Amino acid sequence: MKIGQMFMVGFRGTTVDAGHWIVKDIVRRHLGGVILFDRNVDGSVQNISSPAQLQALTTTLQEYGNGRLLIGVDQEGGRVCRLKARDGFPETVSAEMLAGFDDEKAAATADKLAATLAAHGITMNFAPVVDLDCNPDNPIIGRYQRSFSYDPEQVVRCARLVIEAHHRHGIGCCLKHFPGHGSAGADSHLGFVDVTGDWQEQELVPFARLIDMDAADAVMTAHIVNRRLDPRGMVATLSRPIITGLLRQRLGFDGVVISDDLQMRAITKKWGFREAVRRAVLAGVDLLVIGNNLALRQDALQAGIGSIQKMLDRGEIDADYIKASLVRISRLQRKTAGKIPWSSNKPTALS
Repeated sequence: MKIGQMFMVGFRGTTVDAGHWIVKDIVRRHLGGVILFDRNVDGSVQNISSPAQLQALTTTLQEYGNGRLLIGVDQEGGRVCRLKARDGFPETVSAEMLAGFDDEKAAATADKLAATLAAHGITMNFAPVVDLDCNPDNPIIGRYQRSFSYDPEQVVRCARLVIEAHHRHGIGCCLKHFPGHGSAGADSHLGFVDVTGDWQEQELVPFARLIDMDAADAVMTAHIVNRRLDPRGMVATLSRPIITGLLRQRLGFDGVVISDDLQMRAITKKWGFREAVRRAVLAGVDLLVIGNNLALRQDALQAGIGSIQKMLDRGEIDADYIKASLVRISRLQRKTAGKIPWSSNKPTALS
């Protein structure tokens, strides 16, 4: 089994070649995808500096990935935007601003964003945010204007237009952050976030409606605690009652479940990397994200594969459990494949 397909890993560099460690992960360990960022946390360039550079980078990555590599970014629009105007890309608008447009203008705006991604080799957008704007002072959703609205119907309207635009250009979308991050009063990038007292049942409505419409390619989990959904107080990304019980069984979602970045402090303050991978897989996560933006760990894929292999060896899970995730990931890869020219005569990674 190609367990490496269950990981999406970030790296540092605006170019890659056969000797780069991420290329070796793609070729040797069958990495499922990469996530790109414009800047590191220190402000230096991580992966994206100009349109021409990004086109060259994604084309090279797909040459090594046989044209099926998932190449993802967070391109929500507004403040959360990896292809920025300062680097030569078109301007974007926030979710909150887009929600003020009528359907025609909102669809055209979303189409422009999706077309830009497609033209530059991006196959997966970690958007739209379908969190409700429950708390305007939320430091990572409300203040950043990342939510379309407090009204679930408005969120569904806008999210559907965004998803349809991406699908027209062959790009996968990801609903986030399940089971709802909009009511939070803290940032899970920085540490523990408990929404138990503020979370509202209606925060599930956009997820449920879009799943029923078969609009959701993937759903990203939130690193939040919600004891109303898991009385043990387990972070949602690592919670089987939330991921398998609620998302899979109650809402009927059969697409790819993607973790938020496992390097965020809501995870790393309590669990080591291998244990976080173990718990996420047991919870029902298919695709595990290691951004290598907050920190750099070049052995993340190797360590993650080792953690899952140990679970198999110990009998915690069986091969069919992993194969089910691989089937879902492969289905998403096929849906987004073939948008970037690549050569079957690709070079081979060096030893």
